[in-house]
Parts: sequence; C-alpha cells; structure tokens
Amino acid sequence: MKTIALFNPIRDDLERVERKMRQAIQTEHEQLTEVLQYLLANGGKRIRPALVLLSSRFHPADEDKVMALAAAVEILHTATLVHDDLIDGSLLRRGKPTLNTFWGPGATVLTGDYLFSQAASLAADTQNIRVVTIFSHTLAIICWGELRQLFSEGTNQLTRENYYRRISSKTASLFATSAEAGAVLSNAPEEETQALRDYGHNLGMAFQIIDDVLDFIGDEAQMGKPAGSDLQRGIVTLPTLHFLSQGNDPETVLQVLNGAQRDETTVRAAVDAICASGAIEAAVAEAHRFSQCAQEALQVLPANQHRRILFDLADFIIQRDY
Repeated sequence: MKTIALFNPIRDDLERVERKMRQAIQTEHEQLTEVLQYLLANGGKRIRPALVLLSSRFHPADEDKVMALAAAVEILHTATLVHDDLIDGSLLRRGKPTLNTFWGPGATVLTGDYLFSQAASLAADTQNIRVVTIFSHTLAIICWGELRQLFSEGTNQLTRENYYRRISSKTASLFATSAEAGAVLSNAPEEETQALRDYGHNLGMAFQIIDDVLDFIGDEAQMGKPAGSDLQRGIVTLPTLHFLSQGNDPETVLQVLNGAQRDETTVRAAVDAICASGAIEAAVAEAHRFSQCAQEALQVLPANQHRRILFDLADFIIQRDY
C-alpha cells in the first residue's frame, strides 16, 4: 500500500480498506485475480479512501459501512484508470505497464467493467440510499466527462471553461463524493456534509491542476512518463491555456496540439516554451486558490485531529512532486 506520511494516524484503517478491496476482487479465474491484484497494488496514494475515512470521523459511524465505501471509491477510481488507459492507448502508468500491454481491448474493457460492478456492490453494502445515489451519480458524471472529451477532440478545447468542466468530471467529482458520502454515513449535519463536499471538490480541482503542472516539470523517472505527455496526445491543460493567453508565439505548441508535429524535438521545444513563459507559475497559483477554498470549507467542522489532517492534505496536494 502506497500512502503518504500524513495518513499515519489512519494507517490501520487504510490497511483494513486494502483487505476489503482484495476480498472484493477475488474471482474463480486465477489470471483475472492476479491482474486485478496488480492493478490495485500499483494504485496511487489512497487519497480517496482516506477522504471517506476522515470525513466520517466527525460523528459516530458504522465502521463496516465506512470501510465498504472507502474500498468502493478506490476500486471505482481504479476502474476509471483502466478505461482511461485503453482510450488513450497508454502502455505505461506511473512507469508500470498498463493492462493494454497484457490483454486486448475486449478483455481490458470487461476488466474495467468488472471493477465498476464490484465498486457498485461495495457501495450497496453501506445500505444507505443517499450514498448509493451519490455514488451512481458520480459514476455517470465521470463517464459523461470522458465521452464529452472524446466527442470534442480538436474542437472547442482551448477554453478555461472546458478545462474546468473536464477536470471537475474526471477528478474532482470523485474527491467530492468521497468526502460527502463519508459525512453522510456519520449522519453529519447538512451544513457539515455540504462543507465536506465543497472541500473534496476544491481539493480535487487543485490535485488535477498540479497533476497537469507536473506533466511539464515533474521528474520523468518518478512520473513514469516523459515531460509533455498530455500535450503530445493533444490534451489541453491549464499551463497550455495560460501560455496561449499570454500573447506568446503559439506556433510550436499548436503544431503539437493539432498533431501536425509530435516528434520528440518539437514536443520538447513546446514544453520548454511553456515552462519559460510563466504559465506554470500561473497554473500553480490557481491550484493554490482551490486549495485555500478547500481549507476554508473546513471551518464549520468540529476541530479535531481529522480536520487537521484534511487541512494539511490541501497543502500537501500543492507541494507534492509526483
């Protein structure tokens, strides 16, 4: 399990979530089980299940249901990555081979679908209609965001509004759901539940912006991909939008975005131009604003250790380097 030091106070609970996830992916097919275990083992920092755990700790909650929900959001996240990698044709994620390198498209799609079904089953184990409704609505948002991106490729991408809509669907929606649904399971007052949803949304927005910044300036060995990978695939992110809005010569960057030139030299030149323009700093400043909004949302919650971890997590999101 790969978690950050900030989560040490809830490490035992995160271990319980890991066991819950491993139980959920046991199948009669040995090869499928091994692949599913591989996918979970190469997951991220477990921020989403941690959000469920932390958000449920302001009031008494049924721990078994909290664990089920925490496992559900992480398995849902894993399922979206499987489909993302297939759509993008990615062979590596965080430097590790994706499912695309093992299986064909059909098996990969069905594996992602299976993970979706297991995530939904775990969400249903909470026996909470509101949680299941939130969960299913979020799944629809994530899928619709991916479809909208596919259908709009090459058209109307170069706007801040489209970028924010995309990362809200892709990333912030599940962060918001993790925090909100954890609060719901603890029967938190509505004001606190909404505050945690707002916290999760803003945290997710900051997280994705920093992800997009790191695509330009992150250590390639740690990131497991070359600099400018999103740009090379024609994906417009916030640093690129800032660069294009600053009156810089856009020719090289646009050549990469529209696919006219995507060789290593041209991509490197485009990345260097964006990094030298102040666009990275401008994007990081926007991430800071979302992070601060997340921290402000926490003020209505009872002051305890869990609120402090959530507050510090918003700082960590900005400062991380992978």
